[in-house]
Amino acid sequence: MGRRRKGLMSERLKYELAEELGVADLVRREGWGSVSSRDCGNLVRLAIERAERAMIQG
Repeated sequence: MGRRRKGLMSERLKYELAEELGVADLVRREGWGSVSSRDCGNLVRLAIERAERAMIQG
């Protein structure tokens, strides 16, 4: 039996990042499953960059 992992990013943050990447309309229409692997990877990259900036700024 697989365990479902609780999301680490808030829905708000995911949508903010999706807007930044230009895929928010696709997510609203078809859901997160319709986002390409490349765009999902870019979304994670943006989230990491934001977290790193937040850590540096204190």
